[in-house]
Amino acid sequence: MYNHTNVRVDHNDTDYSNLLFAVGEREILRDLAHRVRDIADTPDMAEKKRLWTLHNDLKGERPMVFCDPEHGWHEVIPESTLECSNDIARHWELFLRKLIFWGEDMGDDYVVTSYFDIPHVYSEKPWRIRGKEELSHGFRTQLDGGAYHIDSIMETYDEVEDLLEPEIMVDYAVTQRVLEIAEDVFNGILTVRSRTVWFWSFGLTDEFSQIRGMDKMMMDFYDNPDGVHSLMGRLRDGTLNRLRFLETKGLLAPNNDETYVGSGGLGFTTALPSDNPAKLKTMWGLGESQITVGVSPDMFKEFIFPYQKTIMDEFGLTCYGCCEGMENRIGTVKSCGNLRRVSVSHWADVPRMVDELQKNYIFSLKPTPAPLALPEIDLDAARAELEEKAGLAKNNTCLEVIMKDNHTIGGNPQNLIKWVEMARDITG
Repeated sequence: MYNHTNVRVDHNDTDYSNLLFAVGEREILRDLAHRVRDIADTPDMAEKKRLWTLHNDLKGERPMVFCDPEHGWHEVIPESTLECSNDIARHWELFLRKLIFWGEDMGDDYVVTSYFDIPHVYSEKPWRIRGKEELSHGFRTQLDGGAYHIDSIMETYDEVEDLLEPEIMVDYAVTQRVLEIAEDVFNGILTVRSRTVWFWSFGLTDEFSQIRGMDKMMMDFYDNPDGVHSLMGRLRDGTLNRLRFLETKGLLAPNNDETYVGSGGLGFTTALPSDNPAKLKTMWGLGESQITVGVSPDMFKEFIFPYQKTIMDEFGLTCYGCCEGMENRIGTVKSCGNLRRVSVSHWADVPRMVDELQKNYIFSLKPTPAPLALPEIDLDAARAELEEKAGLAKNNTCLEVIMKDNHTIGGNPQNLIKWVEMARDITG
């Protein structure tokens, strides 16, 4: 199954061994591209871009509504309906069909543009331990809805100094060839750009749990605080080295546009320049630590946030939070001077977050996706939650309502459309 990574189709598993497209595939893609271009050229998209820009500049005119089906895309666009055969072409076709659904059916504030981004072809070595390179951290959530298991690779903190940092190996030759194919296919319709989304979060604690193991990590805060500090410092330094490698090599692209930023929302803003290649100081970044939701606020302040903040300070603007409730942490997180967007998840204490954020930050409200997982959306439940929470935050001029974390939409794409209609009705 295809992996959908926040708006995008994940290209990391694309088979680039066959660069030959059949004539019919080229025409399929061009026909879809024409539909995307027609959507992108509508005044509606220009207006949504204007509204997102004001919103992210803390001058919002109305709440923004954004819906990403995530793994529910498998039920909106079943893979059996794709017409192309070449693996690259199928990835492109899937993404174009997603844009068309957003532009013609979804009804939210996603901005469809006339750009088509081609990511770099690359491989990456993850965190690993010298002498045990055959073991590496990391996991992939089961695309069929199943669970995953973490096998820790670091048994003792004596191995911290033997941790090998992640490495990125870009295949520039294949990247250039794929870019040329895209330019030929979409010539005269869409503007092809070389752009790669290299990172989502620099929260560090996901890597911690994958290296050490979740149960060991939680005990280590109490049993081995010095070890926790040493590992967090190593993760911080390795992450910074990776980011600086990307910056030095000119591999970063601006994300002050329709790019998905943080854990919800688009990046349009006048607060960041559009330099290309981008620098970290011209980009949005994201910190989160949802995996440590059971860690006390004091432990978060001592063991986690100082290491995240060092990285956050490198960016122009930052977002914080995902699924974790932020009310017990937001006081600490607000010490970051470039914080702009804060996640208010389904588990958050909304009244407390209203008091904490006021009109100084983007209030990124995340209703539960559970009502959409039914064969027929439970609109009563969805409406009751959103009316209550959006009502509490109604005086925040930078409210956004983000529907995400869908693992299923009950096999019914209409659930998405009905939710957006309901959200628009409530937020005005």
